[in-house]
Amino acid sequence: MSSDNSSDRTNQSPVNPPSDPKQVPPVQERSLKTILADNLPTVTVAILLAVGVRIFVAEPRYIPSSSMEPTLLIDDRLIIDKLSFRWRKPERGEIIVFNPPNVAIVPDPTKVYIKRVIGLPGDRISIHDGKVFINDVPLNEPYIATPPNYTLPTQDDALCPNCFRPPNVQSGKNYPYFTVPNGKYWVMGDNRNNSLDSHAWGFMPEENIVGRAMFRYWPFDSRAGNLTVPKY
Repeated sequence: MSSDNSSDRTNQSPVNPPSDPKQVPPVQERSLKTILADNLPTVTVAILLAVGVRIFVAEPRYIPSSSMEPTLLIDDRLIIDKLSFRWRKPERGEIIVFNPPNVAIVPDPTKVYIKRVIGLPGDRISIHDGKVFINDVPLNEPYIATPPNYTLPTQDDALCPNCFRPPNVQSGKNYPYFTVPNGKYWVMGDNRNNSLDSHAWGFMPEENIVGRAMFRYWPFDSRAGNLTVPKY
């Protein structure tokens, strides 16, 4: 008895004949120069955007010292907002980044500092028993590490010329007041007795401000997030 294999043959998929290698177009290899040339516009735009954002909008910074403890710790990473102060003035309690005045007491005036705004233009400031007074009203500062234990040498209604040096650490009770001039700010570190700030080198010019510390992104723990301004 003969078997019929026609059904088997019809169920088999047809086999395509092998392609002629001569008919396959060769794969063109792209040189590195060609790849760079093709992507140069995109890369250029990306670089310009990144540079523009860093110069005009925001930039990352890290904390190199303990002068702002306990609020900011060494190696904390922050985002600095560089736009806000183009439209408004700094507020008391804001943490700002700035270039310090070019005075002898500052080791390197090209390095930016980070401190808290304490005195605004026109404010009258004094220190009494380690307490900062603004316009004769004690300033509530829950963020400071320890109260300041130094005096502020003054003359009449302004900082005296020889006060641009570390003042002697004293425990006196009453210190004369001084008035913050227009276009200047009085800034201090939260770690008052371990901070090179306005108590050592005087007023900080408004034009020296780089931006405000807006957001702590590292370490990514319970301290991460927006840096709030205290309500006085």
